[in-house]
Amino acid sequence: MTETADFPPDRERPAGWLPPEEIARVRGIMPLVYVDAVPVRVDDSGDVVAVGLLLRVTREGVMSRALVSGRVMYHERVRDALVRHIEKDLGPVALPQIPAAPQPFTVAEYFPTPGITSYHDPRQHAVSLAYVVPVLGDCRPQQDAIDLAWLTPEEACAEQVQVEMNGGQGVLLRQAMAHVGRLG
Repeated sequence: MTETADFPPDRERPAGWLPPEEIARVRGIMPLVYVDAVPVRVDDSGDVVAVGLLLRVTREGVMSRALVSGRVMYHERVRDALVRHIEKDLGPVALPQIPAAPQPFTVAEYFPTPGITSYHDPRQHAVSLAYVVPVLGDCRPQQDAIDLAWLTPEEACAEQVQVEMNGGQGVLLRQAMAHVGRLG
């Protein structure tokens, strides 16, 4: 999972943001709600033709591929969290197409202890609602993302890409492609 943006100490935090020491305390005592988004391009018939994967550097200094991911803030609708994180990672003109009644294709449970599920986040126990989200606009890597690569579903699910993904996001990507009928 990727982290939502941290604000420099000299900027005021938006409503619903906790200071770093408080979020660390909360992460240690209760699960947090996240969204994971698999950004896709679709053709005229609605078939997925490309998957957008971010390139990031982990805290350990390792390059990795990642999905769009982040926390749902207090008093924020899930659809608003999806739009916020997609725009944060892909830019303000990504134009995500969130359905009128968004339904996740799965719920991913990230645990700080590896091996409980396919998903691991050493910082916390998180429950993430996962969505496949078509984007229509111009997408460019933002925040801490170095690059954005558009791959075919087959390329994105290939072993050489899967090993570049951390925390079980490769598993999540494969589930997403199976959900949209692009993985047998």
